[in-house]
Formats: sequence, structure tokens, C-alpha cells
Amino acid sequence: MTKPLIFLTNDDGVNAKGFRNLIDTVRPLGRIVAVAPENGQSGMSHAITMTRPLYLTKVEEEEGVEIYACSGTPVDCVKIAFDSLLLNKEMPALILSGINHGSNSAVNVLYSGTMAAAIEASFYNIPSIGLSLLDHSPDADFTTVNGYIPQLVETVLHKNPECPFCLNINFPNLPADQIKGIRPCRQTRGYWREEFERRQDPRGKDYYWLIGYFNNAEPEAEDTDEWALKHGYISVVPIQVDLTNYKQLGDLKDWSFTGRQKESGDTKSAPCPVPPSSKADFWE
Repeated sequence: MTKPLIFLTNDDGVNAKGFRNLIDTVRPLGRIVAVAPENGQSGMSHAITMTRPLYLTKVEEEEGVEIYACSGTPVDCVKIAFDSLLLNKEMPALILSGINHGSNSAVNVLYSGTMAAAIEASFYNIPSIGLSLLDHSPDADFTTVNGYIPQLVETVLHKNPECPFCLNINFPNLPADQIKGIRPCRQTRGYWREEFERRQDPRGKDYYWLIGYFNNAEPEAEDTDEWALKHGYISVVPIQVDLTNYKQLGDLKDWSFTGRQKESGDTKSAPCPVPPSSKADFWE
């Protein structure tokens, strides 16, 4: 029986320890095609390269494994893989992005190159998973994560979920015997507040380093990823791309966008047409 084809990518770079751990762990489970940035691309979110050429270099090939380095972003890696490297060839049965050095829980999912690559890959109607460990160290210990990956891969392949399908999975930085379990949950509401530390170079020109902190808006909510991770669980959040605020979409039917004050006898402005995929009952 032919093993499934599994596509791997990340944002920490082709030589990152987490990525190499992922390759070694997945190798027994399937055939691997991997495309990762040639250098670290953390925090690149869904950026793509449009103003310079992309380079794709094969850095390793052996039986069942092909690894490429791309000069672009994590999303570039996915696009060039599916729209060029694998075009008109066998498509993967599963996409894994990671293992990221550091958390991608809560609003981090919006900034993460790891999750952007997973989300982009899900656009090709293939199940996709982003994997992250809450340890930013370049020499992080991925032993616990490695132990769960075969179970996660086999479960998703067996369930064959309806696509688009994308999971954001984060692991607390704990030994395996301290992990309490896998907990499906929702994304925590919260935001980052940044500060910029100003310094001067030897020529007196100002430059800045970004620092900041995460403000958890609901620290006691037990159904969130931040709560799960804080209490020793692996968090699993299903991700969707639709950012529409449907409540506000319904409220907008009462707004006037004419740029003038209502005059006596004016009626409510007509709502925007409802897209075919939207819930029409918002306008009823």
C-alpha cells in the first residue's frame, strides 16, 4: 500500500529545529515534500512576494523525502509548491506547518507565518494543521510534540474532514507526563499592546526595537486556547477565513451612507445586497 503524500512547511526556516523534528517524525507516516523559507520568516502573516523574483532550491532528496528552500515568505512556499512544483502532479493528502518555536494561540494566529501557511494550504481543499510549541528557544525540546503527531496525522487522514479544514494546535511547554489531554476550544479574545524601544546607531540616527505584551481579555474563560494551555492542555482550534462580523453586517442596514443628514420623510437606506453565501435572515 502506497503511503500518503504529506506536504510540510513552516516560518522559522528550512533549518529550524522544529521543522527538522517534524520531518523526522512524519517520515514513517508518509512520503514527504517540504518547502520552507530559506531564512526565518516569523511574524510575516499572509505576506506574499510581488516585487522580486522567488528562488526555489532543492536542499535534500532521499527515498520518500524532498526538501526545498524558498527565498520568499511562508505563504510563498505554499503557493509555489501547489501552483508550480506540484502542479499537475499528485496532490498531498495532508499539510502540516511547523513545528513553530513559540505560541500561535489567540490573536497570534493573525501574525503567524506558520498559521498563514496552514491557512493558505487549506485553500487547496486539503486538510491542514499548524503546530506550535510554547518555547521560543532555537534549541527547544520537541519530544512531547513529536509523541502526539502520529496520532494527529492518522486521525485527520482517517476522518477525512470536509474541506476547507484547518486546525491551529498549540502545545504547552511541558513533559509528556504532565500533559492533561487534547482540548478542542476557541480562540481567546485579546490583543497585543506594543512599545517601541528607541535607540541610536553610532551616527546618531534613531532606530527602534518592537517589544510588547499580550492582554488576555477573558482570562477566566475555560473554553479558550489560552486557558487550555495555561492549565496543561494541548489546544486545538478550528480556523476559518471569513472575518465578516455578521452582527454588525445586520446592523448596517440602519445606517445611512449618503453623506447627508436625513430630511423629513426620508426612509431607511437600503442595505447592501446579501452575498449568496450570507445568511439572508439577517435582513428579514
